[in-house]
Amino acid sequence: MVLDLDASLVEVHSENKEGTAATYKRGFGFAPMFCFADATGEALAARLRPGNATANSIADQLAVLDEAIAQLPAEVRRGHRRNNRARRVQRDIVVRADSAGCSATLCAEFAARNVGFAVVARTSPAVKAAISIAAVDETRWQPARTQAGEVRDGASVAELTDLVDLSAWPAGTRLIVRREPLHPGAQTSLFPHLEFRFWGHYTDQSGTAVDADVFMRGHAHVEDHIKRLKASGLERFPFADLDANKAWLAIVCAGADLVRWFQLLCLNAALAKAEPKTLRWQLWHSPGRVVRRARRTIVRLLDDWPHAAALLAGYRNIAALT
Repeated sequence: MVLDLDASLVEVHSENKEGTAATYKRGFGFAPMFCFADATGEALAARLRPGNATANSIADQLAVLDEAIAQLPAEVRRGHRRNNRARRVQRDIVVRADSAGCSATLCAEFAARNVGFAVVARTSPAVKAAISIAAVDETRWQPARTQAGEVRDGASVAELTDLVDLSAWPAGTRLIVRREPLHPGAQTSLFPHLEFRFWGHYTDQSGTAVDADVFMRGHAHVEDHIKRLKASGLERFPFADLDANKAWLAIVCAGADLVRWFQLLCLNAALAKAEPKTLRWQLWHSPGRVVRRARRTIVRLLDDWPHAAALLAGYRNIAALT
Protein backbone atom coordinates (compact mmCIF):
# COMPACT_ATOMS: atom_id res chain seq x y z
CA MET A 1 0.00 0.00 0.00
CA VAL A 2 1.58 3.28 -1.15
CA LEU A 3 0.53 6.55 0.49
CA ASP A 4 1.51 10.02 -0.72
CA LEU A 5 1.83 13.08 1.53
CA ASP A 6 1.64 16.61 0.16
CA ALA A 7 0.38 20.09 0.97
CA SER A 8 -1.05 22.78 -1.29
CA LEU A 9 -2.03 26.45 -1.14
CA VAL A 10 -5.61 27.59 -1.62
CA GLU A 11 -6.14 31.30 -2.24
CA VAL A 12 -8.95 33.01 -0.33
CA HIS A 13 -10.01 36.52 -1.31
CA SER A 14 -11.33 37.58 2.09
CA GLU A 15 -9.61 38.28 5.37
CA ASN A 16 -12.84 37.59 7.26
CA LYS A 17 -12.52 33.82 7.02
CA GLU A 18 -11.35 32.24 10.27
CA GLY A 19 -8.09 30.29 10.16
CA THR A 20 -6.61 31.97 7.07
CA ALA A 21 -3.18 33.61 6.89
CA ALA A 22 -0.65 35.03 4.45
CA THR A 23 1.26 32.46 2.37
CA TYR A 24 4.93 32.35 1.41
CA LYS A 25 3.88 33.12 -2.18
CA ARG A 26 2.55 36.50 -1.00
CA GLY A 27 -1.01 35.28 -1.26
CA PHE A 28 -3.62 34.68 1.43
CA GLY A 29 -5.68 31.67 2.42
CA PHE A 30 -5.26 28.08 3.56
CA ALA A 31 -2.51 25.46 3.25
CA PRO A 32 -4.29 22.10 3.59
CA MET A 33 -2.26 18.91 3.89
CA PHE A 34 -3.36 15.61 2.35
CA CYS A 35 -2.57 11.92 2.33
CA PHE A 36 -3.62 10.01 -0.80
CA ALA A 37 -3.77 6.33 -1.69
CA ASP A 38 -1.63 6.03 -4.81
CA ALA A 39 -3.46 3.02 -6.26
CA THR A 40 -6.84 4.77 -6.39
CA GLY A 41 -6.07 8.47 -5.98
CA GLU A 42 -8.56 8.85 -3.13
CA ALA A 43 -7.89 11.33 -0.34
CA LEU A 44 -7.67 9.24 2.81
CA ALA A 45 -7.10 12.20 5.13
CA ALA A 46 -6.92 15.99 4.94
CA ARG A 47 -6.14 18.72 7.45
CA LEU A 48 -7.14 22.36 6.95
CA ARG A 49 -4.32 24.66 8.03
CA PRO A 50 -3.66 28.43 7.82
CA GLY A 51 -1.77 29.73 4.82
CA ASN A 52 1.41 30.32 6.82
CA ALA A 53 1.62 26.68 7.98
CA THR A 54 4.86 25.09 6.81
CA ALA A 55 4.87 22.13 4.43
CA ASN A 56 7.61 20.43 6.49
CA SER A 57 5.69 20.35 9.78
CA ILE A 58 6.46 16.93 11.24
CA ALA A 59 3.45 17.08 13.57
CA ASP A 60 1.03 17.80 10.71
CA GLN A 61 2.49 15.14 8.44
CA LEU A 62 2.29 12.48 11.14
CA ALA A 63 -1.25 13.51 12.11
CA VAL A 64 -2.45 13.22 8.51
CA LEU A 65 -0.61 9.92 8.05
CA ASP A 66 -2.14 8.43 11.20
CA GLU A 67 -5.61 9.56 10.10
CA ALA A 68 -5.06 8.01 6.68
CA ILE A 69 -3.89 4.68 8.11
CA ALA A 70 -6.97 4.64 10.34
CA GLN A 71 -9.14 4.74 7.18
CA LEU A 72 -7.59 1.57 5.76
CA PRO A 73 -9.13 -1.89 6.17
CA ALA A 74 -8.23 -3.65 9.42
CA GLU A 75 -5.94 -6.19 7.75
CA VAL A 76 -4.01 -3.38 6.07
CA ARG A 77 -3.62 -1.01 9.03
CA ARG A 78 -2.79 -3.73 11.55
CA GLY A 79 0.68 -3.23 13.02
CA HIS A 80 1.03 0.36 11.78
CA ARG A 81 0.35 2.29 14.95
CA ARG A 82 3.29 3.88 16.70
CA ASN A 83 5.46 1.31 18.54
CA ASN A 84 3.48 -1.68 17.24
CA ARG A 85 5.62 -4.77 16.87
CA ALA A 86 6.69 -5.53 13.33
CA ARG A 87 5.38 -9.10 13.52
CA ARG A 88 1.81 -7.76 13.69
CA VAL A 89 2.08 -6.30 10.18
CA GLN A 90 0.06 -8.16 7.56
CA ARG A 91 0.36 -5.64 4.72
CA ASP A 92 3.32 -3.37 4.03
CA ILE A 93 2.73 0.38 3.83
CA VAL A 94 5.16 2.82 2.20
CA VAL A 95 4.77 6.59 2.38
CA ARG A 96 6.25 9.01 -0.16
CA ALA A 97 6.84 12.73 0.30
CA ASP A 98 8.66 15.57 -1.40
CA SER A 99 11.54 17.48 0.22
CA ALA A 100 9.18 18.67 2.98
CA GLY A 101 9.44 15.12 4.33
CA CYS A 102 13.23 15.02 4.17
CA SER A 103 13.91 14.67 7.89
CA ALA A 104 15.65 11.89 9.76
CA THR A 105 13.31 12.54 12.70
CA LEU A 106 10.20 12.20 10.55
CA CYS A 107 11.48 9.03 8.88
CA ALA A 108 12.25 7.58 12.30
CA GLU A 109 8.58 8.16 13.15
CA PHE A 110 7.61 6.31 9.97
CA ALA A 111 9.81 3.42 11.05
CA ALA A 112 8.22 3.46 14.52
CA ARG A 113 4.92 2.79 12.75
CA ASN A 114 6.46 0.00 10.62
CA VAL A 115 5.91 2.22 7.58
CA GLY A 116 8.49 2.34 4.82
CA PHE A 117 9.46 5.66 3.27
CA ALA A 118 10.80 7.41 0.20
CA VAL A 119 11.41 11.16 0.56
CA VAL A 120 13.01 13.65 -1.81
CA ALA A 121 16.53 14.66 -0.69
CA ARG A 122 17.52 18.23 0.09
CA THR A 123 20.85 19.68 -0.87
CA SER A 124 23.52 19.60 1.84
CA PRO A 125 27.34 19.59 2.03
CA ALA A 126 27.33 15.82 2.54
CA VAL A 127 25.11 15.20 -0.48
CA LYS A 128 27.18 17.56 -2.64
CA ALA A 129 30.38 15.79 -1.60
CA ALA A 130 28.88 12.40 -2.47
CA ILE A 131 27.72 13.58 -5.89
CA SER A 132 31.11 15.17 -6.63
CA ILE A 133 32.73 11.75 -6.14
CA ALA A 134 30.08 9.82 -8.09
CA ALA A 135 29.98 12.34 -10.95
CA VAL A 136 33.39 11.20 -12.21
CA ASP A 137 32.77 7.49 -11.64
CA GLU A 138 30.76 6.30 -14.64
CA THR A 139 30.68 2.72 -13.34
CA ARG A 140 28.13 3.78 -10.71
CA TRP A 141 25.52 5.03 -13.17
CA GLN A 142 22.83 2.91 -14.82
CA PRO A 143 20.29 4.01 -17.45
CA ALA A 144 17.12 5.45 -15.89
CA ARG A 145 13.68 4.19 -16.87
CA THR A 146 10.37 5.91 -17.36
CA GLN A 147 7.17 4.90 -15.54
CA ALA A 148 6.38 2.74 -18.58
CA GLY A 149 9.67 0.86 -18.18
CA GLU A 150 11.40 2.39 -21.19
CA VAL A 151 14.95 3.73 -21.08
CA ARG A 152 15.00 7.52 -20.69
CA ASP A 153 17.53 9.08 -23.05
CA GLY A 154 20.41 10.80 -21.27
CA ALA A 155 19.16 10.06 -17.74
CA SER A 156 20.90 7.69 -15.33
CA VAL A 157 20.67 6.56 -11.71
CA ALA A 158 23.24 5.68 -9.04
CA GLU A 159 23.23 4.60 -5.42
CA LEU A 160 25.37 6.83 -3.18
CA THR A 161 24.61 5.18 0.16
CA ASP A 162 28.27 4.31 0.77
CA LEU A 163 29.35 7.93 0.21
CA VAL A 164 27.23 9.60 2.91
CA ASP A 165 26.84 9.24 6.66
CA LEU A 166 23.31 7.97 7.30
CA SER A 167 23.78 7.06 10.96
CA ALA A 168 21.07 9.56 12.03
CA TRP A 169 18.54 7.91 9.72
CA PRO A 170 16.62 4.66 10.34
CA ALA A 171 18.51 1.43 9.70
CA GLY A 172 18.60 0.45 6.05
CA THR A 173 18.24 3.98 4.67
CA ARG A 174 19.67 4.47 1.17
CA LEU A 175 20.48 7.54 -0.95
CA ILE A 176 19.51 7.22 -4.61
CA VAL A 177 20.48 9.98 -7.08
CA ARG A 178 19.27 10.57 -10.61
CA ARG A 179 20.95 12.79 -13.19
CA GLU A 180 19.46 14.28 -16.33
CA PRO A 181 20.88 16.54 -19.04
CA LEU A 182 20.38 20.22 -18.23
CA HIS A 183 17.53 21.87 -20.07
CA PRO A 184 15.97 25.35 -20.01
CA GLY A 185 13.81 25.87 -16.95
CA ALA A 186 15.27 22.94 -15.00
CA GLN A 187 14.52 22.98 -11.29
CA THR A 188 17.20 23.53 -8.66
CA SER A 189 19.78 20.76 -8.63
CA LEU A 190 21.36 19.01 -5.67
CA PHE A 191 24.76 19.76 -7.17
CA PRO A 192 26.08 22.51 -9.51
CA HIS A 193 27.15 20.96 -12.79
CA LEU A 194 27.57 22.18 -16.37
CA GLU A 195 26.04 19.09 -18.03
CA PHE A 196 23.61 17.45 -15.63
CA ARG A 197 20.88 18.23 -13.14
CA PHE A 198 20.96 15.97 -10.06
CA TRP A 199 17.87 14.87 -8.12
CA GLY A 200 17.78 12.32 -5.30
CA HIS A 201 15.80 10.70 -2.53
CA TYR A 202 16.22 8.72 0.68
CA THR A 203 14.44 5.39 1.04
CA ASP A 204 14.49 2.25 3.15
CA GLN A 205 13.04 0.09 0.38
CA SER A 206 14.98 -2.76 -1.20
CA GLY A 207 15.56 -3.32 -4.91
CA THR A 208 17.83 -1.80 -7.51
CA ALA A 209 18.58 1.92 -7.63
CA VAL A 210 16.75 2.18 -10.96
CA ASP A 211 13.60 0.57 -9.54
CA ALA A 212 13.76 2.83 -6.49
CA ASP A 213 13.99 5.88 -8.75
CA VAL A 214 10.96 4.80 -10.80
CA PHE A 215 8.99 4.23 -7.60
CA MET A 216 9.88 7.62 -6.13
CA ARG A 217 9.05 9.52 -9.29
CA GLY A 218 5.56 8.04 -9.09
CA HIS A 219 4.98 10.52 -6.25
CA ALA A 220 4.22 13.04 -9.01
CA HIS A 221 0.73 11.50 -9.17
CA VAL A 222 -0.12 13.52 -6.08
CA GLU A 223 -0.25 16.69 -8.18
CA ASP A 224 -3.03 15.16 -10.27
CA HIS A 225 -4.94 14.19 -7.12
CA ILE A 226 -4.76 17.73 -5.73
CA LYS A 227 -5.71 19.18 -9.11
CA ARG A 228 -8.80 16.97 -9.10
CA LEU A 229 -9.78 18.22 -5.64
CA LYS A 230 -9.34 21.85 -6.70
CA ALA A 231 -11.66 21.21 -9.63
CA SER A 232 -14.22 19.70 -7.25
CA GLY A 233 -14.64 22.57 -4.79
CA LEU A 234 -11.36 22.78 -2.87
CA GLU A 235 -10.74 26.33 -4.10
CA ARG A 236 -14.13 27.61 -2.92
CA PHE A 237 -14.28 27.66 0.87
CA PRO A 238 -17.62 29.44 1.25
CA PHE A 239 -17.84 30.01 5.00
CA ALA A 240 -16.35 32.46 7.48
CA ASP A 241 -16.38 29.85 10.27
CA LEU A 242 -13.34 27.54 10.43
CA ASP A 243 -15.28 24.45 11.52
CA ALA A 244 -17.71 24.92 8.64
CA ASN A 245 -14.81 25.13 6.19
CA LYS A 246 -13.28 21.99 7.71
CA ALA A 247 -16.59 20.24 7.03
CA TRP A 248 -16.49 21.63 3.48
CA LEU A 249 -13.01 20.13 3.00
CA ALA A 250 -14.24 16.75 4.21
CA ILE A 251 -17.22 16.88 1.82
CA VAL A 252 -14.99 17.84 -1.12
CA CYS A 253 -12.68 14.90 -0.40
CA ALA A 254 -15.58 12.48 0.06
CA GLY A 255 -17.26 13.64 -3.14
CA ALA A 256 -14.05 13.40 -5.15
CA ASP A 257 -13.43 9.91 -3.74
CA LEU A 258 -16.91 8.75 -4.78
CA VAL A 259 -16.31 10.03 -8.30
CA ARG A 260 -12.91 8.34 -8.36
CA TRP A 261 -14.37 4.99 -7.36
CA PHE A 262 -17.11 5.43 -9.96
CA GLN A 263 -14.42 5.98 -12.58
CA LEU A 264 -12.43 2.92 -11.50
CA LEU A 265 -15.42 0.60 -11.28
CA CYS A 266 -17.77 1.80 -14.00
CA LEU A 267 -15.89 3.68 -16.72
CA ASN A 268 -13.57 2.44 -19.42
CA ALA A 269 -10.54 3.70 -21.33
CA ALA A 270 -9.79 7.43 -21.09
CA LEU A 271 -12.78 8.28 -18.91
CA ALA A 272 -11.42 6.05 -16.14
CA LYS A 273 -8.65 8.65 -15.70
CA ALA A 274 -10.45 11.78 -16.88
CA GLU A 275 -10.50 15.01 -14.88
CA PRO A 276 -13.75 16.31 -13.32
CA LYS A 277 -14.29 18.90 -16.06
CA THR A 278 -14.15 16.21 -18.74
CA LEU A 279 -16.61 14.04 -16.81
CA ARG A 280 -18.99 16.96 -16.46
CA TRP A 281 -19.11 17.68 -20.17
CA GLN A 282 -19.08 14.09 -21.41
CA LEU A 283 -21.23 12.37 -18.75
CA TRP A 284 -22.87 14.48 -16.08
CA HIS A 285 -24.30 17.00 -18.58
CA SER A 286 -25.55 14.41 -21.05
CA PRO A 287 -29.26 15.05 -21.81
CA GLY A 288 -31.47 12.00 -21.63
CA ARG A 289 -34.18 10.13 -19.76
CA VAL A 290 -34.23 7.01 -17.62
CA VAL A 291 -37.35 4.96 -18.37
CA ARG A 292 -38.46 1.93 -16.34
CA ARG A 293 -40.62 -0.39 -18.38
CA ALA A 294 -41.49 -4.06 -18.10
CA ARG A 295 -39.04 -4.48 -15.23
CA ARG A 296 -36.27 -3.03 -17.35
CA THR A 297 -34.34 0.22 -17.05
CA ILE A 298 -33.97 1.99 -20.37
CA VAL A 299 -31.66 4.96 -20.91
CA ARG A 300 -32.83 7.19 -23.75
CA LEU A 301 -30.23 9.54 -25.23
CA LEU A 302 -30.28 11.99 -28.09
CA ASP A 303 -29.65 10.57 -31.54
CA ASP A 304 -25.96 10.71 -32.49
CA TRP A 305 -24.93 11.91 -29.00
CA PRO A 306 -21.08 11.80 -29.26
CA HIS A 307 -20.50 10.20 -25.86
CA ALA A 308 -23.39 7.74 -25.90
CA ALA A 309 -21.15 4.67 -26.11
CA ALA A 310 -19.15 5.65 -23.00
CA LEU A 311 -22.31 6.48 -21.06
CA LEU A 312 -24.04 3.23 -21.95
CA ALA A 313 -20.89 1.27 -21.12
CA GLY A 314 -20.99 2.85 -17.68
CA TYR A 315 -24.58 1.77 -17.19
CA ARG A 316 -23.70 -1.78 -18.22
CA ASN A 317 -20.86 -1.88 -15.70
CA ILE A 318 -23.20 -0.60 -12.98
CA ALA A 319 -25.71 -3.29 -13.87
CA ALA A 320 -22.99 -5.94 -13.69
CA LEU A 321 -21.96 -4.74 -10.23
CA THR A 322 -25.49 -4.59 -8.85
